Amino acid sequence: MSIEPNIKTNPPKLMRAIRAAMAGTESVQGRLDGFVTAISAAMQVKVASVYLLRKGDELELSATEGLKKSAVHKTRLKPGEGLVGHVCLTARPLNLADAPSHPLFSYRPETAEDPFRSFLGVPVLRGSRVLGVLVVQSEDARSFNEEEVEDLLTVAMVIGEIIVDDERVGGKKAALKGITLAATKPETLKGKAFADGLAQGHAYLHLPPVPPANLLSENIAAEEIRLEEGIKKLRASVDTMVSGEAAGISRASKEIYETYRMFAYDRKWVGRLREAVHSGLKAEAAVERVRNEHRARLMKSRDAYLRARLHDLEDLANRLLRALSGEALMPGNKNISDDAVIFAREIGPAELLDYDRTKLRAIVLEEGAASSHTSIICRALGIPLVGRAEGVLDQIETGDDVLVDGETGVVHIRPLESQIHGFELRQTVRGEMARAYDALRLKPAKTKDGLNISLQLNAGLLVDLPQMDISGADGIGLFRTEFQFMVSDFMPKLKEQTQLYREAMDAAGDRPVTFRTLDLGSDKILPYMDPVPEENPAMGWRSIRIALDRPGLMRYQLRALVAAGAGRHLRVMFPMVTTVDEMVAARALLNREVERAKNLAHELPRKIEIGVMLETPSLAWQVNAVCDHADFVSVGANDLMQFFFAADRDNSRVSDRYDPLHPAALSILKFIAAGCKMNDTPVSVCGEIAGRPLEAACLVALGYETLSMPVTGIGPVKSALLALDAEKLRAEIEPHLNINTRLSSLRDIVKKFCEREGIPV
Repeated sequence: MSIEPNIKTNPPKLMRAIRAAMAGTESVQGRLDGFVTAISAAMQVKVASVYLLRKGDELELSATEGLKKSAVHKTRLKPGEGLVGHVCLTARPLNLADAPSHPLFSYRPETAEDPFRSFLGVPVLRGSRVLGVLVVQSEDARSFNEEEVEDLLTVAMVIGEIIVDDERVGGKKAALKGITLAATKPETLKGKAFADGLAQGHAYLHLPPVPPANLLSENIAAEEIRLEEGIKKLRASVDTMVSGEAAGISRASKEIYETYRMFAYDRKWVGRLREAVHSGLKAEAAVERVRNEHRARLMKSRDAYLRARLHDLEDLANRLLRALSGEALMPGNKNISDDAVIFAREIGPAELLDYDRTKLRAIVLEEGAASSHTSIICRALGIPLVGRAEGVLDQIETGDDVLVDGETGVVHIRPLESQIHGFELRQTVRGEMARAYDALRLKPAKTKDGLNISLQLNAGLLVDLPQMDISGADGIGLFRTEFQFMVSDFMPKLKEQTQLYREAMDAAGDRPVTFRTLDLGSDKILPYMDPVPEENPAMGWRSIRIALDRPGLMRYQLRALVAAGAGRHLRVMFPMVTTVDEMVAARALLNREVERAKNLAHELPRKIEIGVMLETPSLAWQVNAVCDHADFVSVGANDLMQFFFAADRDNSRVSDRYDPLHPAALSILKFIAAGCKMNDTPVSVCGEIAGRPLEAACLVALGYETLSMPVTGIGPVKSALLALDAEKLRAEIEPHLNINTRLSSLRDIVKKFCEREGIPV
């Protein structure tokens, strides 16, 4: 329910005073002096002061009207010390009628503040960073009213943005000695490496902040109307999410969508936005101010639940900013520099593909997961990705120099010369290694004991296809057909699907291409499909279950695959099969499409192979039976390990808790390989472990002769396998693959073996 805009049409007196103080170009000190004079006069108080954080985390009196001028840049407090320090530490306003009687009051005689009893202090925020504290004081003992508190909060937000902008534009000449307002010092953050590579470039914020020029409004009524329209548009989009009509590409479940809606309709959140606009801010600036308040408070909390709520509010704020800009709440094209490094809290695969790939050097996320689709696409495109870099958005400015280490998960912001030099040396070494791998491109991956291993690519987009020739891959072991559906606002037509599959086979030539049918549901929700709300979507109505219950979409895709495979060797596999009956039913659907094409006198594939993706422990224990109906088996290691260890691979709290080289994990992989070999059924592994040299060596030792991986894994894995005696490694690890083992991982054992054997891992 919307609220009618307030009658107030002009900015309050304080806002007009601040606008006047903003006129002209000033140094930071000059700007601060003008602000405190304007605040004192507009609020009719004797004292207005600004305290800013110095290097070393001390609050320094930086400007005042009413206290002794000689105390400026001399009076200092620690965060938490005195009333001013308390406001800084808590990032909350403090409103006192009798300040000297408060137990936290700290008297500083050099300021001559003896006569002043009332005190109102508010934090000066930028993002979640507290830059300082804005204080007003008066002689009479009174509490400031709500409107005065609200106005001062607004002024503090404006001050934070303006003085940072002044410092950035004016450089050292404009800056305050010993005080750094903008994030300018070198920072090094440690996250998680989700896509390999080293990148050097300039930062680009996926959702940049509101520029200072767009902070204060001239017509409050007009801004209130804009805000109401934006909120209405936001709520409509969230309602659509919950109903499933446009869930978009995200990992959010129904529970998260419901949380979004709860916050979108939250009276307190919306009320704060309305108050901020009513105080004289433009709608966009109001969103930023309320966002800053929440971030500053919740980021200080140790409660994981409260910190998680911050992300819900961040998402809503971002969507509301987009609504206010007139943008449809869908991904849009972005203009970036030629060496852009994208910084975001989270980014979906469709949004990623909106950026010009030739200009995109790397991506850094505050969140993310190694097995998310954004991570998968980045690995396919060779774009370094670092995730879970906590707090990075508070440290970065658009245009900052950055170094992104996709090997270790380290991000250097505004790096030192020594860091740049070391980084460039590593890039040189990687270039030499890439050239060494390129020299192996046409060499078969044959182990020292004579095993020929087929190294294939994971793909799903046209941009992946040239990588086959570049890397020397033996084919495409996993073509994720759902990517074509995920990056489109409408379901691809039969002709478009057929064209994509045909182009993939054209690019492969005589090499095999294995198409995985649509793997929808769980974290893969399409804008034009209505997902079913579920408590646990990863284990719910997804993949083959959807296909068999609603066979129309599956048959449509199979029809395109049969058409694309005319006169060729067509390989199709079904995902997430948990029982043999599902495999039988899925195979029958494909047979119906083949029969239909035959009846219409269409050219048929010269050979059809139908496989199954083994991703659940239940199917592993049916490996003998499923081999009766499958021409080949592909182990989907990501999901198999997720279900085997009961650890959600998209949940950062548990996704790293298991090791694929755990004896139990290797035991089930060995069991699958042995079962397929006994039934003379080809078996491969598709998953992240196939592209890591250490794990790949173990897979080959267990009997897997086909591995499918991201393009970045082909060279390193081939190099390792060429130096591997698979039988010797098998003898090393097999004694530990039994129910009596007490080891939690064989990683150290395998590492030591590789060191002794000179295997580069």
